[in-house]
Amino acid sequence: MAADISSIVAGPSSPELAAGIAKHLGAKLVSAELRVFSDGESKIRLTASIGKKCAVVQSAYPPTDTHLLQAMMMIKKCADDGAEVCAVIPYLAYARQDRAFLEGESVSVALVAKLLAAAGAKSVVTVDIHSEAALAFFSSITNVSSMPLLAAHAASLKLKDALVVSPDTGGIPRAQQFARLLKTDMTALKKSRDRTTGEVTVEQRIDMDVSGRDAILIDDMISSGGSIVKAAEVLRKNGAGKIYAMCAHALLIGDAASKIAAAGVQEIIATNSIPGRHAKVDLSKALAEAVRKALLL
Repeated sequence: MAADISSIVAGPSSPELAAGIAKHLGAKLVSAELRVFSDGESKIRLTASIGKKCAVVQSAYPPTDTHLLQAMMMIKKCADDGAEVCAVIPYLAYARQDRAFLEGESVSVALVAKLLAAAGAKSVVTVDIHSEAALAFFSSITNVSSMPLLAAHAASLKLKDALVVSPDTGGIPRAQQFARLLKTDMTALKKSRDRTTGEVTVEQRIDMDVSGRDAILIDDMISSGGSIVKAAEVLRKNGAGKIYAMCAHALLIGDAASKIAAAGVQEIIATNSIPGRHAKVDLSKALAEAVRKALLL
């Protein structure tokens, strides 16, 4: 019943992904004309009518606040025009801030959820949200897993005795799922992070023999690259073969990609939740199905 979905609005941060979703749904693609003024304010104009049911596609990667505000502008316009709106935010910023870690902190993802609802989003679709606890702040949200798509890509790499590695114990469930899909085994490194300084340390010992085995470091996101760099160094020290880094969201702030390459990582492979040269796995079909369910239920 894809024809019941009137349009897919392509936000400035995700035009290609929006086009893919529209193609899979057979829906009209509506572009958003962006104008940025000299004082930094921006204005968005939708270039066509959007109909009764629409999805606004806008990933919230850096500049995070700008992309989130633009998403809310588009959602508000669609809602004001009488549409039922699904907000498709593949990379959902602030999902890491799902509780107050230090006294005086705000639970930022709770605010994001309220703002999206206030703008007029009836449902939200995201990809591999960093914290499942953050899902509780949304009244209607679909969290799409990219692990099957990433695993299918990994299977095409022809790895030698592949081993799935989580950079930390918190990612064990994700790594276990990934290993099951690849029909191989997994291990997790022991990482700790100073909440005040952000400094990361990784235990040098690994619980299994990785000698000669090609390793896939799997995570939901790669931001500064510090965890991947330290994990790769530990794997190399323990005799691993080729090392790949795979994730849903390749933020790769600053020179993160070059640092990861210098640490011995063969390739960084991510989804197109964030556009860029490492976005090698297409989410459009999976997101189209999630949008279809959200808008046609």
